[in-house]
Amino acid sequence: MVTTKTPGPKGLLITGNLLAFRKDPLGFLLKTQQEFGDVAHMRFGPARHMYLINDPDLIKEVLMTKQKSFQKAKGLQTAKAVVGEGVLTSEGEAHLRQRRLMQPSFRKDRVSKYADSMVELTDDLLAGWKDHQERSITDDMMELTLNIITRTMFGTSLKGGLHDIGHAVEVGMKYVSNKASSIFDIPESIPTKSNLEFKQAAKTLDDVIYRIIEERRNNPNTNGTGDDLLSMLLAAKDEEDGTGMTDQQVRDEVMTIFLAGHETTANTLAWTWYLLSSHPEVEHKLWQELDQVLGGRKPTIDDLGKLDYLHQVIWESMRLYPAVWVINREATEEVEIGGHLFKPGDTLMMSQFAMHRNPKYYDHPEQFIPERFAGGELLKRIPQFAYFPFGGGPRVCIGNNFALMEAALILATIGSRYKLSLAPNHPEVEPEPLVTLRPKLGLKMIVAAR
Repeated sequence: MVTTKTPGPKGLLITGNLLAFRKDPLGFLLKTQQEFGDVAHMRFGPARHMYLINDPDLIKEVLMTKQKSFQKAKGLQTAKAVVGEGVLTSEGEAHLRQRRLMQPSFRKDRVSKYADSMVELTDDLLAGWKDHQERSITDDMMELTLNIITRTMFGTSLKGGLHDIGHAVEVGMKYVSNKASSIFDIPESIPTKSNLEFKQAAKTLDDVIYRIIEERRNNPNTNGTGDDLLSMLLAAKDEEDGTGMTDQQVRDEVMTIFLAGHETTANTLAWTWYLLSSHPEVEHKLWQELDQVLGGRKPTIDDLGKLDYLHQVIWESMRLYPAVWVINREATEEVEIGGHLFKPGDTLMMSQFAMHRNPKYYDHPEQFIPERFAGGELLKRIPQFAYFPFGGGPRVCIGNNFALMEAALILATIGSRYKLSLAPNHPEVEPEPLVTLRPKLGLKMIVAAR
């Protein structure tokens, strides 16, 4: 039986549930999931109808089986202001073509070539650490993953300018986050403080990226290897028509990789250090594995297959604090999902944060228990979309192999040499759900040599 009336939390007359959601997005989603079950109706503003989908099989219908009935919703449409028509935001044939062009660059055999650079740049970071020093680990992880994405993207480091790029990316992310959840859409042409800051940030990024694209097109062998992502994007040819990417398309994909490729992994690592510091029994078990496998040396790509517990720690960290905490899709035509009829313009929300804490699929869902992922048995037992930190379907994160390898090598390199503990009198650690899920006030930690 198909129904057009779906229960959900009561809202205010004009704003509906938007203010409650903006005040505490994660708490609101968890409460709505617990109270209203598989599908819950919400209203954001006078006429924006939202539906929280809490059943893994229904999520599969949205992201896979009936994905052609949906497009990216407001948040990622807003992100076009930063990343243009990259693989993250494009739709239909344009998306399929870009994904075909990019896919070979992210195969496991290709990204494994970056392993040594990831370890080397992590070593460079550690060279500046002092025993028992207090550091902003959130800043350190952001800087490190930005360095890594820059090296692997361009085959070199960007001398100077990296701070400006990091700041510009930060401004862009906050702009997209605020705009995506606002009631009133202020056009970019109006010179508000936020719009002006964003335009300057976009110009900074465009200047750097277009300059590098031009230099590489004029001198293809500048980096000496041709193994970096930019070289691969410039060399990519469509199997169907033999054409490559324009400078604009390359720029959009570079921007997409910059935004999606460093912030997500940096946040995953920050949350992992926080969880390890508050669970000494897990930390000790990880140290034992690192000492046994590495014996004090630096990790290599060949070690990753032996570091089972390290991978369990990362998977469990991504369960509790998924960098991408919600996925939205907007219906482009009338579509039925799980007995509910959705109209064009309706937005369906699927929250990794809420689903990953669903007691139906996880025992003690609020607890940090890496062992739940041992042997891969859990993932075989639960539905596919009960755990989906990288999304799913045709739009599953193209960089998931890159991100998992990077997180594992960084965790192994630092964890084999340092213990990280929250600084004394650290404020309560809370998640802040912007474009990605980050620790709200950052993480100040004491780094102590092991």
